[in-house]
Amino acid sequence: MLNTTTIIAQEEAQQGPEYVTMTVMHWNMDLEDFKMEEWKAVEKEYMDKVTKKNEHVMAAGFYLHQITSDNRELVYVQAYANWNAIDLAAKRNTELAKDAWPDKDKRKTFLNKQANYYSPFHSDEIYATMPHAKSLSEEPKKDMIVYLRTSHFAFPEDGSYKEFMDTFAEYTKNVTHKNEYVKAYYPMSHAYGSDKTQFVEAYFLDSLADLDKKFDKDGELFDAHWSDEEAKKEMGEMGKKYFTGVHGDAVYKVVPELRK
Repeated sequence: MLNTTTIIAQEEAQQGPEYVTMTVMHWNMDLEDFKMEEWKAVEKEYMDKVTKKNEHVMAAGFYLHQITSDNRELVYVQAYANWNAIDLAAKRNTELAKDAWPDKDKRKTFLNKQANYYSPFHSDEIYATMPHAKSLSEEPKKDMIVYLRTSHFAFPEDGSYKEFMDTFAEYTKNVTHKNEYVKAYYPMSHAYGSDKTQFVEAYFLDSLADLDKKFDKDGELFDAHWSDEEAKKEMGEMGKKYFTGVHGDAVYKVVPELRK
């Protein structure tokens, strides 16, 4: 049986983060006179004084609702070198906040102001990074979006780590990495959270208009690599074998000012 944890555990060490946390938050809809620029200023101050100085956080960023089931949501993502760094980062944040706002009352006032932008409800997921990512070559542009696709592993009894990874590598190498509309690609699998079947793919694109172009180009590249009908059929069978066929789609907007 294929196990998604095995995919990560058996893969040779790779550069970059091993784990990614995604916190889905919701705006405080009762907050009066909300101004986006003021929110950005508050979060930028925290990021500059705390997150960017936290040596245990490799990368971080905010993503705003663009096309999702809930217009209140925004996602905060952080990347870590290993599992231990998640706990160390949380402790380091507390230390850095005390350094940034030594006065206890001023620190409390700032953190309360920051927290007031959000409702108390949020959810957290931890994902393990997978090989064959395509990294951003430059910092995100103003209108850049992230298309987030969540699929589900089928765990076939006759599946194998090698077969899945060989197929995954062939597809990403010949389709995803060759698609000029995909500026970055980050595949992840469940590590800790509510659904162990999750396979999450984050695609960075320059604009929402490029999303349809990305799909069209994927089709062209697929047909070019798997040029005969038998090869197409075999690849299609692989998809049916390792995935349930159920997936979800969401689109978020990158906040360029709030990134590490």
